[in-house]
Amino acid sequence: MSKPTRQTPDSATHPAPFRLDGEVVLITGGGTGLGRAMADCMVVAGARVVLLGRRRAPLQQSVAELGDHATWVEHDVTDAAAAPAVLRAAARPFGAVTVLVNNAGIHFKKPALTTTEAEFQQVLNTHVLGAHALTRAVLPDLIARRRGSVLFVASMASLFGIPLVLAYSAAKSAYLGMVRTLATEVSQYGVRVNAIAPGWIETDMSRQALQGDPVRYQRIVERTPMRALGRAADVGWAAVYLCSPAARFLTGVVLPVDGGVSIGF
Repeated sequence: MSKPTRQTPDSATHPAPFRLDGEVVLITGGGTGLGRAMADCMVVAGARVVLLGRRRAPLQQSVAELGDHATWVEHDVTDAAAAPAVLRAAARPFGAVTVLVNNAGIHFKKPALTTTEAEFQQVLNTHVLGAHALTRAVLPDLIARRRGSVLFVASMASLFGIPLVLAYSAAKSAYLGMVRTLATEVSQYGVRVNAIAPGWIETDMSRQALQGDPVRYQRIVERTPMRALGRAADVGWAAVYLCSPAARFLTGVVLPVDGGVSIGF
């Protein structure tokens, strides 16, 4: 057997492995929080981004701050039937979407015994069925082009038990099954499917949750091996990496961005 030829990276074969130049990224829930942070990082990495959300005001403000490399489309992801039209609208300013980030979601906290069927279904509609509709709409074009990425924003609740978030945990755990199954179906066509599982990240939502509760904050920090909350940009740069040429051989993975929470004790 002949000795394998060593492949040394160079500027010709890997001109910008961590860049997203030429990519058009659609981010659901993109006007605020982690969606906005991912948009910030992806624009810096050279991508053009389309922010998708239900509320026009934060979308408009975010696009104004992001500049010419960003635009927005108003859409409720639970309107699954509108997904193909949304993809067409998203493609008008910059061209066809090459990266889909399924980030939109709602957080629902309530004991399992009192969570109603309607409440459970609402969470599933937003996270699971909404993500499926847009993914199903974007995949034919990605497969035809034989390139592209689909990224799901999962959660710590996908990885271990957290009380009082039954519906949310079920929805985020469903993402992991979707990622793995989709990866086995579409990776042969050059389309990669991955997920990020954020830990405790400093966002407006987490600040509101921890405001006035120093005991809970200390408990979270003590459980985190890095002894701090993450920054939204930590999730943003992880998203850039997973969608970049540097991650060309990664598909079906779930990347915790959690300061070690998922492996700590």
